[in-house]
Amino acid sequence: MTPTRSADELLGVDSPVWPWLETLLAGAVVDFKVLSADDTSKRDVLFRLQVTAASTLGAIASNCAAIVIDHGWVRILGAGANGIEDIATVNALGDPDHRAAPPSHLVIAYDVLGGVFAINHDDLPSEPGEVCYWGPDTLEWTPLGAGHTAFVEWLVRGGTTEFYRELRWPGWEEEVATLSLDEGISVYPFLFTKEGQNIATAARKTVPFHELLYLNEHMAKSLSANQNGGPPPGVR
Repeated sequence: MTPTRSADELLGVDSPVWPWLETLLAGAVVDFKVLSADDTSKRDVLFRLQVTAASTLGAIASNCAAIVIDHGWVRILGAGANGIEDIATVNALGDPDHRAAPPSHLVIAYDVLGGVFAINHDDLPSEPGEVCYWGPDTLEWTPLGAGHTAFVEWLVRGGTTEFYRELRWPGWEEEVATLSLDEGISVYPFLFTKEGQNIATAARKTVPFHELLYLNEHMAKSLSANQNGGPPPGVR
């Protein structure tokens, strides 16, 4: 078992990634906000993750509450703030001294429709370390073909424009920008149905984000159970 490292050890690296991330963000082609967090929260979350500040994951967790991308469409998880949980809590990571094994996948970001991005360990349809996306329009995990650092670069460099082309509507920027971090958008008819494929004509409603995640997971489990007898891997 790997020895548990203190927050000081995890922070005390020769080549922290945060300066590179700041440079990357300075050249962003999409709207973004870096949300601040207090030092206690940042150290606690880094300790629970047990990754160093020399990784993109550790750099974000130890330097900010979250990074909100593209008018709030994507929320990259960090040390947490009012309205958005920290990445360790989202993934149910407690005291690393008592952790039996790493999580089967690590949720790293959400989108405003309740989509989930996660790094695979051993239960998603991709290579370990690759980022996958669980979409409310497919109700399944799809590999993105990239690791965490490349995923963050992709977001900052405008990858969401093409990726979400079928899930955006005229004026989405203004609608999404008005939401708080604990809110998302529920769509009816559901996005995975034939009737819900045109989001521009569907009914959209602002809902508490935790309710949106619960609804999406419930629908996925119900549909999967009806089709093949079992639910998909949990989206947490």
